[in-house]
Amino acid sequence: MSGSDDQLDAVVVGAGFSGLYMLHKLRALGLRCRVYETGDGVGGTWFWNRYPGARCDSESYFYCYSFSDEIMQEWNWTERFPAQDEIQRYLEFVADRLELWPDIQLGTRVTAAVYDDESQRWRVETSAGDVVHARYVVMAVGAISAANVPDIAGLDTFEGRWYHTGQWPREGVDLTGLRVGVIGTGSTGVQLIPVVAEQAAELTVFQRTPNFSMPARNRPLDPAFMDEVKASYADVWDRVRHHPGGMPLPLPTQRFDEVDSDEAKRRYEAAWAEGGVMVLQQFKDLMTSESSNEFCADFFRDKIRSIVRDPETAEKLVPKGYPIAAKRPVLDSQYFETFNRPNVHLVDVKDTPIDEITPTGLRVAGIEYELDVIVFATGFDAFSGSFLRIDIRGRDGVRLADRWADGPTAYLGLAIAGFPNLLTVNGPCNPAVLTNVPATIEHDVEWIADCIEYAELHGITAIEPTAAAEHEWVRYTADLVEGTMYMKANSWWLGANIPGKPRVFMAFIGGLTKFRKRCAEVAEAGYSGFQLTERRGD
Repeated sequence: MSGSDDQLDAVVVGAGFSGLYMLHKLRALGLRCRVYETGDGVGGTWFWNRYPGARCDSESYFYCYSFSDEIMQEWNWTERFPAQDEIQRYLEFVADRLELWPDIQLGTRVTAAVYDDESQRWRVETSAGDVVHARYVVMAVGAISAANVPDIAGLDTFEGRWYHTGQWPREGVDLTGLRVGVIGTGSTGVQLIPVVAEQAAELTVFQRTPNFSMPARNRPLDPAFMDEVKASYADVWDRVRHHPGGMPLPLPTQRFDEVDSDEAKRRYEAAWAEGGVMVLQQFKDLMTSESSNEFCADFFRDKIRSIVRDPETAEKLVPKGYPIAAKRPVLDSQYFETFNRPNVHLVDVKDTPIDEITPTGLRVAGIEYELDVIVFATGFDAFSGSFLRIDIRGRDGVRLADRWADGPTAYLGLAIAGFPNLLTVNGPCNPAVLTNVPATIEHDVEWIADCIEYAELHGITAIEPTAAAEHEWVRYTADLVEGTMYMKANSWWLGANIPGKPRVFMAFIGGLTKFRKRCAEVAEAGYSGFQLTERRGD
């Protein structure tokens, strides 16, 4: 297809959970579509994040699609929390089962998407030399897919090897007997570090902010359990759709001040022993009550001190100065226990930041740590990064980068004012990253497909949010988060991990249930808040 100039109905950017389902839905509408995917395989974040220890923190039986009973019945998950390779195999299975491959172009990055006001079509260019024109462009690029490599002086002088966890080589990396430095202790670092510690001769962890982390208690799934799940999937997905976090799990029913401290601790101990996210689901005021949040945080801090044998190391690992769950919650497998190993060392770089990378290692506060390999577990330029790496221009040639100069915005996280027929799965001001993501992806894809079908049936050539509707939704999103614990931490949800990025909370915290209801109301009202351009007469 390289160098072609094609007329399409729709271009989909990205072949992860969002892009695959979007392609399936658009083809069902009879549209001619093409998916462009930068990677050499499908999977999206699960194609790129193949670092050692990469694992999902939602349970496998609901971290999947629900739209196809055949796929749910045919696929068998093997672990409670699936590893990267199993999720990628699942998505490859879906692509096979739905025969999606003919419309997916791998190894091709979209470099530009420019809207033409006269033809009311998008001109899309790719790294492979493609130039295609399409009525619709659907951005299925993911909120956390643009890798963030920090600008540390001297990286270009390093004589060893360095990697970012979000761009891990497919063939893997042999760290046996090497001196490895890991920079970053967010979700990725917490998963990576225990595995690297087993391989490396010496592992030095450079930590800026210690993280609250809870045990996954991962285990193989009993086939009998999966048989029960498959027999009750209708109920499972009904509960998912009525849960703010998109999970078929019980919601807390009490506030922290409705029980005494002994009962609160008993509940936390039971949840900690079971593993998974329920340890943060014991009281419904965790993110609004300081006393509730602090009790939970102290429970976690005491656990860290009881696990890590060296008191000085333990105190470095104890999170302080921000509320629990105000940063992305983390699940781990023996993370804190790893710091009891004699070959693992912890360096605090919050008070004494990294000076520079040298040819032979890394220098902090004048002390050089000799390293053979440096691993950046430094996350992503969330929400906006994956969009802004493409030259996107809407009406009158306005650049998306300029529109988002003060922070990314979108109406319902699904569309952007001034960018007709550019639809976004899990865009800014959307709840996805605070939920079981596939559940929100399915909602968004289905809403977008319904929107496009409506436009096609009603002779509408362009659909875009009004500036007023987008502004109102962004303000509503901001009002919901104001005064909550979320605003008291420097998280990537706020863009705090990217120097110079506007400090704007980019996710909708109202939950999936409330979000689904609002989106349904918009559609039922004939897409209120959208400007609809009808087909021009001859």
